[in-house]
Amino acid sequence: MSQPQFVTLQVEDGVGTIRLDRPKMNAIDQQLHLEVRAAALEASRRDDVRAVVVYGGERVFAAGADIKAMAGLDSRGMAVWGRELTESFAAVQRIPKPVIAAITGYALGGGYELALCADFRVMGAGAKVGLPEIQLGIMPGAGGTQRLARLVGPAKAKDLVFTGRHVGAEEALEMGMADAVVPDDEVYATAVAMARRFATGATLALGAAKQAIDEGLDVTLPQGLALETRLFSGLFGTEDQRTGMQSFIENGPGKATFTGR
Repeated sequence: MSQPQFVTLQVEDGVGTIRLDRPKMNAIDQQLHLEVRAAALEASRRDDVRAVVVYGGERVFAAGADIKAMAGLDSRGMAVWGRELTESFAAVQRIPKPVIAAITGYALGGGYELALCADFRVMGAGAKVGLPEIQLGIMPGAGGTQRLARLVGPAKAKDLVFTGRHVGAEEALEMGMADAVVPDDEVYATAVAMARRFATGATLALGAAKQAIDEGLDVTLPQGLALETRLFSGLFGTEDQRTGMQSFIENGPGKATFTGR
């Protein structure tokens, strides 16, 4: 891909910020979502990135897909577009490190579908989230029906998808659509502080735990337990495992310094 226009990966103290910047509302078109995918893949492979924040700036997270770009597509064209968009968002979900969405302003439609790919969502007190696609005569098509139902349950997901209503911060927190609500001007700092706490942890173990939880949701309990056992045993022999256990034996819990190897 050529030099990114709308999305950058900025790294500081182990935290990588995937920053969306497509004025005015971070509308998601093909260029933006492909750049999100590239940033997610880069964050996944870089050793100096140990946790990730997805952020759209002080005014808005992402107000949704670029409707003008979508309006002229037929079902065949949309199938291709939707497949690529879904893959870009899946790249964010597959980042093998903790990911926090820092939500300001609006996270609607594709914007909230992107936020759903994070492990946690920090929301500004004045922010609004939702999946309003039904009001356009369509439905969510980039993971909204699937990830939201898994997050809040099918009945609540159907209420939100069927009505397309916007949800304020406090209701979002109560429903489980957000994990923290803070003043609007503290959203990014709060998300970064959360990410930094994870960035000092055992990166390989965090990635394995994330994989066990995410993939375990889609299989039977016995299959999930087998996955957990495989990932758990695979951590033995890592530098972090040796360091963590030796530190526990010598100094007690919570004092290990991990390298991510």
